[in-house]
Amino acid sequence: MTVMHFERGGRQLVADLADPLPIAIPLDFDGPQPTFFSAPRASARPMRSGAFVGDTRAGGSCNSELVSLAPHCNGTHTECVGHVTDERVSVTEAVRGGMSLALLVSVAPTTAAESDEGSDPPPAPTDRLITARALGEAIGTHLGLPAQAIIVRTLPNSLERMSHSYGGPSPAPFLTREAAALLVEAGIDHLVLDVPSADRADDHGRLTAHRVFFGLPAGSRHAPAAARPHASITELAFVAPTIRDGWYLLDLQIPAFMSDAAPSRPILYPVRFA
Repeated sequence: MTVMHFERGGRQLVADLADPLPIAIPLDFDGPQPTFFSAPRASARPMRSGAFVGDTRAGGSCNSELVSLAPHCNGTHTECVGHVTDERVSVTEAVRGGMSLALLVSVAPTTAAESDEGSDPPPAPTDRLITARALGEAIGTHLGLPAQAIIVRTLPNSLERMSHSYGGPSPAPFLTREAAALLVEAGIDHLVLDVPSADRADDHGRLTAHRVFFGLPAGSRHAPAAARPHASITELAFVAPTIRDGWYLLDLQIPAFMSDAAPSRPILYPVRFA
């Protein structure tokens, strides 16, 4: 067993580095895959250059593919404040990497009609919301360590999410303004969601939860105005039912794309108290 001993909040903790738990959706270019916002499927085709073809099945000396995708819409991805600003801030610049102490919680969304929480614009009565109340109750069941990241699994959970096409104005649960504010108050820097967006798909471009989490004033598109430029949001993850709620180390693996978002591979390592 490969373990790491560390201290957080005055507590001695042990992480099992021999038991990595990936929570990214594998992106199958030739098979079923999730999509969002009517984006085209992610695709890959052999590269061609003169007489060279990047496919050994077609006589090429090696395989070399050209990949086309929209990171925000094709599978698990991580984004930064540059997602909503005029300045082109890249996720590579904003997210330094390394491991973060993370709490995994499972929450049941509620309809807007049953909640006193909201967003801008106000949700439709049938919209499903990830509320501050639900998050607070889930977080409160665990010991009060200062988490740096949170992974939110929405219930009910299903393998169908691995290839679901999220279409329409409100195809999945999203965060209320109060939920995003709760996470900021709790000091959460990295948010991992199993839904396609922290906000409603059609919210007239407000992206309220994104702006609250990045510390941007409502409607602001100016990156220097962000109070939390180091924060990140990962969307379209999938947390298998076999992974229990509780404490983990989060290794947020991101390629060095100079873009506001990039495909990502979040990995969890179980943590226990020493």
